[in-house]
Amino acid sequence: MSAFGAWTTAHGLPAFSYTMDQERDPRAEWDPILEPPTRRHAVHLGNRRITLVADNYGLSGLFDEHTALRWLTRDTGVTRVGELSTDISGSERIFGPTFVIVRVADDQVSLERTVLCPEGEAPWVLIRLRVRNLLGEPARLTLTEEWAARPAQVNLISGTAPSTGPDEDVGLELELIGGARPRRTGSGRLAVPLLLAAHGERVVELRYGLLDDTAPSFEGSLAALRDRLPRASAPRAPEAEREIPWHAALLTGAACADGVLGGHTLDQGSCYSFRHGFNGAARDPLQHALPLVYIEPDLALSVLRNTCAWGSPDGDLPYALGPDKQPWTDLFRPSDQNLWALWLAAEYLSATGEEAAFREPVPYHPLHRAAPVPLGEHLRRQFRFFTDVVGRGEHGHVRMLNADWNDMAITESGVDRELMIAQGESVLNSAMAAWVLPRYAVLAERLGDLVTAAEARKLGEELRGLVAEEWNGRWFRRAYGPGAVVGDSDMWLEVQPWAILCGATPPGRAAELLRRIEATAAAGSPLGARLRWPVREHHGPGGVGTIWYAINMTLIWAAADHVPELGWQWWRRMSLAAHANAYPDVWEGTLSGPDAYLAPETDRPGRTWDLADLGIAMQAYPVANLHSHSQPLLAYLRLLGVEPFSERAGTGDGARFASRALTVGP
Repeated sequence: MSAFGAWTTAHGLPAFSYTMDQERDPRAEWDPILEPPTRRHAVHLGNRRITLVADNYGLSGLFDEHTALRWLTRDTGVTRVGELSTDISGSERIFGPTFVIVRVADDQVSLERTVLCPEGEAPWVLIRLRVRNLLGEPARLTLTEEWAARPAQVNLISGTAPSTGPDEDVGLELELIGGARPRRTGSGRLAVPLLLAAHGERVVELRYGLLDDTAPSFEGSLAALRDRLPRASAPRAPEAEREIPWHAALLTGAACADGVLGGHTLDQGSCYSFRHGFNGAARDPLQHALPLVYIEPDLALSVLRNTCAWGSPDGDLPYALGPDKQPWTDLFRPSDQNLWALWLAAEYLSATGEEAAFREPVPYHPLHRAAPVPLGEHLRRQFRFFTDVVGRGEHGHVRMLNADWNDMAITESGVDRELMIAQGESVLNSAMAAWVLPRYAVLAERLGDLVTAAEARKLGEELRGLVAEEWNGRWFRRAYGPGAVVGDSDMWLEVQPWAILCGATPPGRAAELLRRIEATAAAGSPLGARLRWPVREHHGPGGVGTIWYAINMTLIWAAADHVPELGWQWWRRMSLAAHANAYPDVWEGTLSGPDAYLAPETDRPGRTWDLADLGIAMQAYPVANLHSHSQPLLAYLRLLGVEPFSERAGTGDGARFASRALTVGP
């Protein structure tokens, strides 16, 4: 249904054939808001070190965050054979899960160019060129491969896209593979003479990037990729068969080995990393790693260790890291971040049983000059920070500070900002903590810390009781400020599923609430439930006209036990297929997406939010946000009953999931 092309397969893997002629088709043009309109459509692919940004012009960018957020190069990478070039709009373009294929031909020769991110942590891309002589006589040709180094570090919330300035030497090299001694050149240009027999063919392989001694092969990488990606099928959601492995590939392909803090980053990407220059919030890599517990648990653990290393010895996690990997605390001080670390840790222990991982040392950010401590001690200190520093307010709920999950919660609350920061309470955080803390208590017990386990379990039970009291007959209230109740006259979606999940409502009421959400916040919306209801005009990131992957994930999870048919319906609305069907002319949502979409009643439905007056916009870089890949994965697993410390796995409705770490289904 997409105007841009159709799904296919390549090398036995799901792939997308991009068929639009962006030079002639007016639907190709879109507005990034902070920059001039463009016809460029990109997708981010990768391994555990390098990100390949492939576009519809046949060009590439390479992004690396090993030591800082930086572009190695952008809008480059061209192969030429005679008059034939791979950067023409009439080419055949196929986007695969870790590779991109471009095919071009004229009357004399055909050329297939594949750029692949090899498996592992190679900081370079592998380029395979297949040249075929179409003539009935021999041909002598010259194949030329050209890349340009265009390094740029992303500026922090500058509102200015990184420049591509003059070429610089940042260690990028181009190498011709084959023969006794591979040839390297720092110039980014190689010419290879070819003598082809009549109708003959030649395959040339090169690699480009920060070349090292690793040497994964083209076919070996593809075989390893096919082996590691999960498989799925669901009678209620046929899209799962294609989208589950696709999401897993793009999610894991966004990881990067961290040369400063250790482990792997797994940040949000999209406008946050690639346009505005920060890795944040800290909750996000933790949230993205949750489904990886059941797909690539070693990577999930690596992300947990890395994110804990952001912090300080008192258990505090900064809101984000800047482009130089230094803690960034100037904008938000959210109150929920420790909960995500405790959740991921409990999920990992439940799935793997590996208690030893929590006894291995993890550093703190070098800024603090503190000695490493075991991962379990990091988590204990984070629990202490959550209980003793974040603390609770007048009504017993968790304090909000200047944000909880919703960065705009205080702005949208209608309560004076300074009063809300000093005294505001988050029912959302109380409900989430009521679910997380009993699971963390199991981990603390396994590590022999019975005192912390008992305290965590007791606090969880108290918060569950307080959340139960926030039912107003229609939904659960959202927050408290001095003399103010937030979310009594309008429904804030984010608290509703957590109130169900933590057990603050009986099953009958849970089903009633879920059906009310379908009839209100989700009504008439092809992509999922809106963040607020009734709908108002504002549709910034905290506004009512936004549909968030992270919140619809918990909503699907809550429905899994109580109204499973709604859960499957909502999962299908979260799919890439649903976005393509509803908004076939919108590129974001075709292969990847933002963290949130605008609802049908807004002026840009199916696109995403902006705060243009502040120089910030998801619409400026509306793809490659990892929520668009991690949340469908986790929601699917929850529909199959996969939860920490639960025996519920297996739905009995024919749905399946299989990875190297987990198999569920008939």
